[in-house]
Amino acid sequence: MRHAIRNGLIIKEEEASLPVTLRSMQYAYSVYEALKLKNGEFVHLKEHLFRLRESARGIGITLKYSDDEISSWLEALRGEDNLFNETFRILLVGKENILFITHDATRSYPDSYYMEGVDCTLYEGERFLPNYKTSNLLLSYLALDDAESKGAFEALFVNRYGYVTEGTRSNFYALRGNRLYTAPDKDVLLGVTRIGVTEAAKDMGVEIVYEPIYVKDIFDYDSLFISSTSMKAMPIRSINGKSVKRSMNTMVLRFSDYVGAWE
Repeated sequence: MRHAIRNGLIIKEEEASLPVTLRSMQYAYSVYEALKLKNGEFVHLKEHLFRLRESARGIGITLKYSDDEISSWLEALRGEDNLFNETFRILLVGKENILFITHDATRSYPDSYYMEGVDCTLYEGERFLPNYKTSNLLLSYLALDDAESKGAFEALFVNRYGYVTEGTRSNFYALRGNRLYTAPDKDVLLGVTRIGVTEAAKDMGVEIVYEPIYVKDIFDYDSLFISSTSMKAMPIRSINGKSVKRSMNTMVLRFSDYVGAWE
């Protein structure tokens, strides 16, 4: 039997539900965070809980539970279901402060995704309040559904100014020479793995440039890649069916190895 947490109490997973009449549920007035349990240890727990609190603050929710409380609930659920390698999801709903913790198997990807790269599509749109991890995910759902219908792995958002900001579930980067380009912080979700990528760049002596990556220039970069908690750093093979340059994919794999070790 699988279990979940609701406000500190261990419950059956099927009992982790909300009434459809709850206004916060109807308006998707909630924030969430996903983190990995790796070899029995939670990865970057402090950073994930900080972002959960900041996301809540950003939409006017005061998280009343302490980091120590939430950490103890994660440990309780880990022990209850005897977990060792798993992905946990924390959902905080509304000013009611209903907090659920659930878990699922950690995603893994074939080696070919890293050696050959993945296919992506472009989708016009901008996430609302991009710095916060809210449950307002309709745009991401539509974009990813569109990408998958075309046989692609991920969709990349293009904003009103014509530059690529981020993926539906990833941050986006471009390499040219010894420079790493990525969107300004204000325009994207500040992913925890993004921290690992920037730390890797510093250690590798790669200059980080926070500036727009325009669609019209997308095929001029030496390599493109995406990152997330589950992906680490994953090279891109094509965009909208057109091959991109991959001359620096060896460096992308160095970023991926660094992020994996950083965990």
